[in-house]
Amino acid sequence: MKSFIANKFILAGIAISLLIAGFLSFYASSHPDGLEKVAETKGFLETAKEPINSGSPLADYGISGVDNERLSVGASGIIGVLATLLVAGLIFRLLAKKSK
Repeated sequence: MKSFIANKFILAGIAISLLIAGFLSFYASSHPDGLEKVAETKGFLETAKEPINSGSPLADYGISGVDNERLSVGASGIIGVLATLLVAGLIFRLLAKKSK
């Protein structure tokens, strides 16, 4: 019974994460973060270089090539959650094998 409740809890957490990443992330603040705000205030924002991953498919919280901004941001968030779950799952499996 404990395992069933734990599984429901984990699945509910995953579902909530996907909901937040897929739908609510579009409504996140568009104001600059702390570091960007300081760079803007101190006047050195213009000297910043492009990030190394600026040409990647998921750069700038969206999917390149998808014109619909809401869909691009939502899909990018969902991909991020799924990638995080995959990496965490692999790490947990490796750790579980080592402990046996």
